Amino acid sequence: MDLQVIQSKIYEIRGQQVMLDFDLAELYEVETRALKQAVKRNMKRFPPDFMFELTNNEINNLVSQNVIPSKSYLGGAIPFAFLEPGVAMLSSVLKSDRAIDVEKTVKLVLRHIWGRLPMLRQYHFPAQ
Repeated sequence: MDLQVIQSKIYEIRGQQVMLDFDLAELYEVETRALKQAVKRNMKRFPPDFMFELTNNEINNLVSQNVIPSKSYLGGAIPFAFLEPGVAMLSSVLKSDRAIDVEKTVKLVLRHIWGRLPMLRQYHFPAQ
């Protein structure tokens, strides 16, 4: 797994570095719908300091800053944004060998770049 690919999928939203559900689904090689279902079945594992839903304003900002091509890219779903602990928690709810491998790689990347703002593609969204 290319570390730069993971690094390019880290965004700053609400003043925090996050990874979005559709990017994580791609890394974990699952459908976004399946990832979201697994999270919804295990909501107690994902408190607000692990994950939050984007607002319509934040979604519009994703489109305007070319993170996603259009709102229709989301298929009507509201994306989840995962903070570092939420990314780590995903492997425990997805339960696959791929999830374990991705978690290890993502943790390595996060250990090296989380918080090193000059290395991140930054998208600044107004606080809600």
